[in-house]
Amino acid sequence: MATPPVNQWKTLDKDLKRIGRLEEATQFVARPLVAPGIALAFIVLAGVAAGLVIGAQPGHLIVVAAAVIGAYMALNIGANDVANNMGPAVGANALTLGGALIIAAVFETAGALIAGGDVVKTVSTGILAPGAVSDSAHFIWAMMAALLAAALWLHLATWLGAPVSTTHSIVGGVVGAGIVAAGFGAVNWGALGSIALSWVISPVLGGVVAAAFLAFIKARIMYVEDKIAAARLWVPVLIGIMAGAFAAYLAIKGLNKLFHVSLGLATLIGLATGVLCWAAAVPLIRHQSEGLENRKRSLRKLFSLPLVASAALLSFAHGANDVANAVGPLAAIVHSVEVGDIASSVGIPVWVMVVGALGISVGLMLFGPKLIRLVGSEITKLNPMRAYCVALSAAVTVIVASWLGLPVSSTHIAVGAIFGVGFYREWHAERRARMLGLQKGKPVPPEERSRRRLVRRSHMLTVAAAWIVTVPASAGLSALLYMLMIWLAR
Repeated sequence: MATPPVNQWKTLDKDLKRIGRLEEATQFVARPLVAPGIALAFIVLAGVAAGLVIGAQPGHLIVVAAAVIGAYMALNIGANDVANNMGPAVGANALTLGGALIIAAVFETAGALIAGGDVVKTVSTGILAPGAVSDSAHFIWAMMAALLAAALWLHLATWLGAPVSTTHSIVGGVVGAGIVAAGFGAVNWGALGSIALSWVISPVLGGVVAAAFLAFIKARIMYVEDKIAAARLWVPVLIGIMAGAFAAYLAIKGLNKLFHVSLGLATLIGLATGVLCWAAAVPLIRHQSEGLENRKRSLRKLFSLPLVASAALLSFAHGANDVANAVGPLAAIVHSVEVGDIASSVGIPVWVMVVGALGISVGLMLFGPKLIRLVGSEITKLNPMRAYCVALSAAVTVIVASWLGLPVSSTHIAVGAIFGVGFYREWHAERRARMLGLQKGKPVPPEERSRRRLVRRSHMLTVAAAWIVTVPASAGLSALLYMLMIWLAR
């Protein structure tokens, strides 16, 4: 067999290099399209599943369209809102990003399916009176417009890197479509006033509570002579507080979906759980602290496992509570199509709950890392102690706000807690520098004692602006979508 000429080998090598470069370029271009492609496939599957379940009864196309929009909304909830639960643990290096995504996906889905609730108010906690809408057809279009507007706003907020409240997004959507469909009188403006109040109350409460816990940890554990002995005393107490707070939080947010749980009963559940977990944590912390050096860095090990547990519990509670933002309007549309009337509350079919639960998890896995990194590491630097204060603040603040009857947003609380921790660190660092200077007889003049910037102000402005415009933006977009749908339906 004759050997190919040398020039032919050179030509073949050049061709193979060109093919290799072409394959690399194709992979480079296609890689960013993988996540949107999977998301699109999930949305299509949700529509197909809805079509198979609902059958060929009248209005089945409307249900399919609503399922598609509901799946899109669930994806955006997972991409945006779940970052508040997992971001601190990832930022503190207690969890890898991959581990956080897996834990969040499992616990979000479990919370939605186990404690997501059998009944949900279809008009987002009484914002829009069902009787104010003229007929079921207009009510269906209003709910579809609200759901799509909220999803689009969440998509934009995620792209901009702003964690926003999904509840506020869907409420704004309902308000916008409701005003166009039934006029200003159909909207419960008192409830809207409470929501506007929560823009201020939620982050301030979250920040104050988180800063207070961090101040306690610094004073009682980090800046004492025997840090390990102090940790053995106080870390089990903090674990008991965390467990009790989360038990009460889950009772209110999750168990209350299955049966009525009063605030007093939730408090008793929390106290009992807290005492049991404190008793269990005492020997555990003593064992973990054996052999640790007496320095601040050693304390991180003692807070890592409780931080992971708190992040998982927050995800469970979030799945139980916020899945209704995706599937509540969808359930209302399914009920209106099947029964032909408008109800103030309806049962959520199992297939609708599955769409919401899986959508949140898929959205988190595909698009969640961006906001998880922002919340966990780009606002302020977190370690396990600081991140633990953030998670603990989220649970405690919800309990306190429920007891006081104050309207709060869990999203705003968590992000506000991160800012609170960062600003407390700034104040504490300046105070210690001033005290150390005085102790050494070298007081630093105020003009030379500039505060260390430990919080990124640009993120604070972006988040605050997004929070303020969430309801108006989703309302305006919903109004436009509702008018467009009515025009196309003619």
